[in-house]
Amino acid sequence: MAENPKNELKNKEMIRLSISEAGKLFGVNAQTIRRAIKAGEITYVVVAGRYKINFESLVRWSQQKTTVKKKANTHGIGQYVDKWKISNTLYSPSTKAVVPKPTENDKNETPN
Repeated sequence: MAENPKNELKNKEMIRLSISEAGKLFGVNAQTIRRAIKAGEITYVVVAGRYKINFESLVRWSQQKTTVKKKANTHGIGQYVDKWKISNTLYSPSTKAVVPKPTENDKNETPN
């Protein structure tokens, strides 16, 4: 029997971060996170008197704000992305498995 999609969302484990963890992860000051909470831009819950921020809403917020996005790439977790690149092709995805999506130019071209 198929499960209701709404139940899947309820059962999905939510990742929550403290304000300081969020600031470190995205390379911004904790006060910036607090301002976003006050403005209602980030969803959160209060656990034992502490704010716990919904990671999903934090990522959405960071991608909407150009300055936060840039800081995340230079001072936050983004600065480590180059180090994560896999140099051993044994563990890299196969180029045969990835099918490129057709572009607008491909659609407009007609075969001769």
